[in-house]
Amino acid sequence: MQKLKEFLPPFLIRKLTGLFYGWRGNYKNWSEAKSRSTGYDQDLILEKVKASLLKVKNGDAICERDSVIFDKIEYSFPLLTSLLWIANVKGNKLNLIDFGGSLGSSYFQNKLFLNNVDLTWNIVEQEKFVICGQEHFENNQLHFYKSIEDCIEISKPDVLLCSSVLQYIESPYILISLILKQNFEFIIIDRTPFVKGKERITIQKVHPKIYNARYPCWFFNEARFLSQFLEKYELITDFSSLDRSNIKSEFKGFLFKLKE
Repeated sequence: MQKLKEFLPPFLIRKLTGLFYGWRGNYKNWSEAKSRSTGYDQDLILEKVKASLLKVKNGDAICERDSVIFDKIEYSFPLLTSLLWIANVKGNKLNLIDFGGSLGSSYFQNKLFLNNVDLTWNIVEQEKFVICGQEHFENNQLHFYKSIEDCIEISKPDVLLCSSVLQYIESPYILISLILKQNFEFIIIDRTPFVKGKERITIQKVHPKIYNARYPCWFFNEARFLSQFLEKYELITDFSSLDRSNIKSEFKGFLFKLKE
């Protein structure tokens, strides 16, 4: 396959790789897709993410994303710019919830540029990730919570970050409505997939070099997605994300500010 990539155009590579892994299907509902999936709560995923991020934490690796070690950080500069802009607005302070933030992937990727910011990075995750995070990764900046409500009660964050997470939620619009009730001053969405026309439920088969897993995944309609936010929030900017799919789609991000 690697040799073929040198000669084939990108659209054909996407088609071929989609035969083996990537996103497939157009399921009637989440339950149908879930019945053919393995889910994200497998212990093997946690252990691989933990091992990779411990190498980053200890200085033995440069960067981790989706449990894979990289020798160079591939920054999402629109995300980083959004974080720095908010910090500037807030008097060089940044207190955020990274919802579904694993064991701190985005924190470790971006902390070099946030060294001079008064930073509080809170992660809300599944219980087993929270336990692992509190034991192995928590420090004076990085904290782990089991729910948004628990985090708000203790830390009082004014920013919510959802990066590559909403598409893996069974009822994303219910979650968004609950998020909006919290009145975060800023919301950042990143690495979220959109298709033209009707929304689509697929199954993502993860590349075996990462780990063996299959889980349901939404592809949203952008107009419907944005409409959930725009009554209450001003869209400051939108941007393209780094991710790509074998399905014709676009991964995007958005920066919202609560209307006065």
